[in-house]
Amino acid sequence: MSNGKSTIMIVDDHPLFRKGLQRFIAYEEDLEVTKECHSGAEALESALQDDPDLILLDLNMQGMDGLETLRQMRAKGVTARIVMLTVSDTEEDVLTAMQYGADGYLLKDMEPEDIVANIKQAVLGKLALSDRLTQVLAQSWHKPKTTESDKLSTLTDREHQTLLLLSQGMSNKLIAEKMKISEATAKVHVKNLLKKLELHSRLEAAAWLMKQQSKS
Repeated sequence: MSNGKSTIMIVDDHPLFRKGLQRFIAYEEDLEVTKECHSGAEALESALQDDPDLILLDLNMQGMDGLETLRQMRAKGVTARIVMLTVSDTEEDVLTAMQYGADGYLLKDMEPEDIVANIKQAVLGKLALSDRLTQVLAQSWHKPKTTESDKLSTLTDREHQTLLLLSQGMSNKLIAEKMKISEATAKVHVKNLLKKLELHSRLEAAAWLMKQQSKS
């Protein structure tokens, strides 16, 4: 936070897009773009040094692409919320981003107001996901090893409660506060439920639950 505002880093190799997005964000009193990076290498260095609250990361960049930048950021301990902001809506890119630890995935063809609204959700620790990507994600679950209901039944009551809160986009800290447990315990619940559901990330788990709820 800077002066009560959530700090944002924009990572994109197109200056025009960076400047345009920065101008839209500047209208928001609770958000502030504190850094613009034109490459993955620059972003990795800046993320470690500046520790922003949120990183908006393009996928298709020259040199180190967005997915590799994301992977290295998480490997080096970057704890900022990281949301992909890209033109790619392919299943492979979305799933890989989730596996690498993305906290959201937004498409550049969204209305600017919708992008900003999702940014606000992300800085609050909530899920940031373009609407049409829910259907894209569902395609990866056509042939489950076990039925989805069987997977869900393996969760403990605490893990199920954690999943419900996680699906609302809550961070471990928010889940812990809601359940009146420690943040470390919340983290363990998240790790266990991901393993039982055969999923790789919080975002994937949230999308998985949304799919199950849409069936009922």
